[in-house]
This record gives sequence, C-alpha cells and structure tokens, in this order.
Amino acid sequence: MVSRILVAYDGSPSADKAFDFAADLAGRYGAALSVLTVAQPPEFGEDVETEAVIEHSRSYHQALLDRLRSRAAERGVRARFAMVVGHAAQQILDHAEAEGAELVVLGHRGRGMFDRWRLGSVTHRVISYASCPVLVVR
Repeated sequence: MVSRILVAYDGSPSADKAFDFAADLAGRYGAALSVLTVAQPPEFGEDVETEAVIEHSRSYHQALLDRLRSRAAERGVRARFAMVVGHAAQQILDHAEAEGAELVVLGHRGRGMFDRWRLGSVTHRVISYASCPVLVVR
C-alpha cells in the first residue's frame, strides 16, 4: 500500500487535522511519516531585515515540530521532521520528490476566491504538480 507519507504542517487547525490523519494512516500501514514545515522569507526587505525574519520564523517552526514529535511518539509512528526556507508549494514538491513520498497530505485553508486568485493556493499548486497522490484534509 503506502510506505512513505509526507505531511506539510504550518500550525493551522487544518494542518493539525492533516497531521492526525497522516499519523493515523502511517500507524495503520506501518508507513514512514515525514513532516515538513516551510518558513517563507519576506517578499521584499533588506538583507538584515530578511535574516531577522527568517531566524524568527525558524524558531517558530521548530517549536511547531517539537510539539508534533511527542504526538507522533504517542501513536508509535516513525516520523522524521524537517524545516526548510522557501516558497511553500515548491518546497513541498521538492521534499516529496527527494523523500520518495507515495502520498502527500495537506490541510485545506478555506480561503475565499479573491485570495486564491490573488495569492495562489499552495494546495492547488501541490495538487497540480505533485508526482504522487495528494490528499487534502478539511
């Protein structure tokens, strides 16, 4: 069935649901679980400002992953955790490819049509370009 699952995690309620779903799936099938969180650098800014924002973001995302470690251990799930910096959709796609993920699990943010059109949707981009199945948890 599925032996390698990647779940993208951003700390939102929908990401919590996605993590729980992916961890349950990994436990049921004895699959390896990779958890990825992506710190996005600011679009504009000075080098010093950008470095400060990225460093703060790294601390925040590391704290998110630390909380998930105990949740995975409670379920007896083998999990690896990674934090990367960059554009979320591209990093998720790159990580899925590098890890040989057979399934990517994402949470649905539920943004309105205008925001989706203006900003683009990470979930939509991952679904469009992933080389494996993508499961969106609501």
